[in-house]
Amino acid sequence: MSRLRRLGLYGLLLTAFPAHAQGLNIASELLHGGMGIVAIGALSVLALAVTFERLANFRLVKVAPPDLAAEAEMLWRAGRFDQLRERVADGDSSLARILGWMVEQRHLPAEKLAARVAEMAGVELRLQQQKAYALNVVATVAPIVGLLGTVIGMIESFHVIAFNGMGDPTLLAGGISKALVNTAAGLSVALPSLAMHHVFRNRMVGIGIALERQLNRVLDGMPARTLEVVHAH
Repeated sequence: MSRLRRLGLYGLLLTAFPAHAQGLNIASELLHGGMGIVAIGALSVLALAVTFERLANFRLVKVAPPDLAAEAEMLWRAGRFDQLRERVADGDSSLARILGWMVEQRHLPAEKLAARVAEMAGVELRLQQQKAYALNVVATVAPIVGLLGTVIGMIESFHVIAFNGMGDPTLLAGGISKALVNTAAGLSVALPSLAMHHVFRNRMVGIGIALERQLNRVLDGMPARTLEVVHAH
């Protein structure tokens, strides 16, 4: 009996939704989504561009190359500051910029130098985080744009009812479809953007810890050399 009921329900659904209406054409629905879909599309392009840029450039090898820290430690302990200056001048990483500043300011007391290095590392990490901030913007704005498109679609549906009545429900399909497509499009863009924003925040924590360890590795070999430089002056 339950099987017959399921078959009857299935037959009812087939009757209510003809075969030609069951094939959903996403591209066609998006084309009729209005200006909201255009805005959401632009936001999706921005999110993709930021995501690919961050995946390519926000990596440990780009921010704090481990081989550079090991080489800098060796050169610093040996007092070969000219070679260290040349080595970091060729790099474009956060670690290279900080080490270059350390070489120029190595006459400072160790405590003051360490404090300034910590500040510079914090600034470098905040700059990296700022480059991914657009993902947070997209995750916030895209659902709101989708909601706006939803409201516009429902207004169009009620407008049809007001002027044509409920005699032909198919007249409502355009407005309702537009409303739902805008909602789905906004969420489809917002959710991956939010996920990638958290991925990069988590990556920033890991890279920040690695950068701090590498700088401390160089600073640990610094006090004796700093005293020599201070006495020489």
